[in-house]
Amino acid sequence: MKKLLQYTFFTGLAILLPGMVMALSSRDHMIEPYADPRAILCLVVFLLSYLLVMTEEKTLLPKSKPVMLGAGIIWMIIGFAAPDYDVDHEQLRAAVFHGLDEYGSLMLFLMAAMIYIAALESVNVFKALKAKLINCGLNYRQLFWITGIIAFFLSALADNLTTALVMGAVVMAVGANSPRFVSVAMVNIVCAANAGGAFSPFGDITTLMVWQSGRVEFFEFFSLFLPSVTTYLVPAIIMSFAINSERPDTMKEHIVLRRGARRGIFLGVFTIFLAVSFEQFLGLPPFMGMMTGLSLLMFLAYYLQRTRQADELEYNIFSAIRTVEWDTLLFFFGVMFSVGGLAFIGYLSLASGVMYGSWGATTANIVMGVVSAIIDNIPVMFSVLSMQPDMSHFQWLLVTLTCGVGGSLLAVGSAAGVALMGTSKGYYTFYSHLRWTPIIALGYVAGIGIHFLVNG
Repeated sequence: MKKLLQYTFFTGLAILLPGMVMALSSRDHMIEPYADPRAILCLVVFLLSYLLVMTEEKTLLPKSKPVMLGAGIIWMIIGFAAPDYDVDHEQLRAAVFHGLDEYGSLMLFLMAAMIYIAALESVNVFKALKAKLINCGLNYRQLFWITGIIAFFLSALADNLTTALVMGAVVMAVGANSPRFVSVAMVNIVCAANAGGAFSPFGDITTLMVWQSGRVEFFEFFSLFLPSVTTYLVPAIIMSFAINSERPDTMKEHIVLRRGARRGIFLGVFTIFLAVSFEQFLGLPPFMGMMTGLSLLMFLAYYLQRTRQADELEYNIFSAIRTVEWDTLLFFFGVMFSVGGLAFIGYLSLASGVMYGSWGATTANIVMGVVSAIIDNIPVMFSVLSMQPDMSHFQWLLVTLTCGVGGSLLAVGSAAGVALMGTSKGYYTFYSHLRWTPIIALGYVAGIGIHFLVNG
């Protein structure tokens, strides 16, 4: 099924390309995108590299490797073709360094956030939250709602992957004797985590990209709160009727927060405040605030080590630097530079002409959200940003919403869904999620409708 969806996407892209060619009315690109075989080769390289990304589960090839290689090949081809179009080395370097500016700021922001999450995990913050929920003695329906609600709000601060894993561990612990509960509750967690990340600049890489691009200001994202809540609540309310009110077997799990945990949480919140303040009041990029906050965490670790009462936090912070999700960060590099190369050639201006010129912004942005359920929402959103369509502020909020919650339509549409499939021991699968896709799609449409109602 997943392969069928992927092939359908690329078939659709092949059908769309002739329309892109017809839409070209003036030469606003650096290299002939449809007449030069070298330009076409760049597009083929990108598609092949992304096909390898999509087969990661089968090949076990980390997703960063093919897109990084693809990015290098694309820019190498552009470099060879550039003299034929009177493009000098300075123009090429300017294009590459423009992409490096964007990638560098996002990478530093995400790296700081990932280190903070890893440090909090090392001092049992998330384990303590899980134990608290397990010990509450709630029935299955109450657990369904509490895990979903916490996932919604937690993902606005932490990433949806961490949120899904923490809440999924709770569901697996208390629902071991109820496979149906585990299956439905995990679908609910995926929907909640993705929806919660859509209204916060910190909730998802796509919202972070939009914020740092300057298209939407920090506090303007919160106008998506009601649409995001709607995309979560509509399927959650319907799915809750499939959960009974029985109580699981009583369980007791005691987790002690390690020394420095509460101060680490405080510094995490303060770091978010710094990132927002640097951007809003000082006009500085948010990653400067994040890196400043990270330095405070390092000083906390130094203090804990010097007082010789515990050294766990110090050790785990530097372990976190070594074990940060480098595959994700390097995948991000490959995507941004591959898409940047295609934009330099002119492909994205063609796609923008068809989608945002012929279809209209609303249709294009809704379709982008659906596409993000089949391929990763990072390249989808970066492609939209690279197209630079002439859209209203309302439409930028719309595409932020759709790319944020569109991944909930399929289990493979988001990191949260893929992670839970790997940890659920077969209780939560592609097909168990697919049976609820029509209900999730109803929430997707309802969220868009609420956006038009409250923000239109």
